Amino acid sequence: QVQLVESGGGLVQAGGSLRLSCEVSGSIFSINAMGWYRRAPGKQRELVARISIGDGPNYADSVRGRFTISRDNAKNTVYLQMNNLKPEDTAVYYCNVQTLWYPRVEYWGQGTQVTVSS
Repeated sequence: QVQLVESGGGLVQAGGSLRLSCEVSGSIFSINAMGWYRRAPGKQRELVARISIGDGPNYADSVRGRFTISRDNAKNTVYLQMNNLKPEDTAVYYCNVQTLWYPRVEYWGQGTQVTVSS
């Protein structure tokens, strides 16, 4: 069984920063991609940032230059450093991982709330 445990969400004022963490545990031997998605109220889930083996990080246009994704392979952990937060960043943020070997399988975290006040 694979578990993704997210932490780091909360309430912050506009212009502030938060750092999300997602630790992956369980029967997962090799991870290809690790990423963060979010779902704002009344909107569809969208990709925020993703990083894959052998590839550079990808960011949504709305967060590029403000958010930084990083991963610690030894700890099976992915981070999302969020700076200069805006009210429109308010959402539930979900961690996602994709296994390396085919058939690739994706796992999701339970989500962590990020609220940015104006």
